[in-house]
Amino acid sequence: KIELPSDLSYTFDWPKTGDKDKDAVLADSEQFIKAVDMAIAEQDPLHKAYRFYSEGTAAAGSQKFIQEFVDYKDRITGAKRYYNAKVKINADGTAGFVYCEDQNKAYNKSLKTGKTEVTPNSKDNYVLYNSRLRVNKQGIWITEKLTSQRGSSACQA
Repeated sequence: KIELPSDLSYTFDWPKTGDKDKDAVLADSEQFIKAVDMAIAEQDPLHKAYRFYSEGTAAAGSQKFIQEFVDYKDRITGAKRYYNAKVKINADGTAGFVYCEDQNKAYNKSLKTGKTEVTPNSKDNYVLYNSRLRVNKQGIWITEKLTSQRGSSACQA
């Protein structure tokens, strides 16, 4: 069960597609996103929650990302919005998933001081993600590869 701080909220503006596999990709990707933030909140770069939803370079990249928050003794607060989701199920059984994140209302919060670092809105707060997923033995769509592009014009429409 993924439990997050009460001062962190999410909006997933990606409607159900009606396709069982595509909808499962969307649902499991939501869990992966939240699991990474839970690992940050709990200051655990090897947290089992995000490792349940990821493998390979995506898991390694997430570990590095989480470690940066641990090193600074920070976590995320505020509101995150995800949108412009595009899912493609490939012939080899993998899925391609591209989506945007708006971080304009998400901030770093110091675990030492309790202070939130409110930053101004910026084009750099729009992030384009590109991921590859596959179904594991438990039937979960796990993220294997994940790249991000900060300041993406594709997300600023």
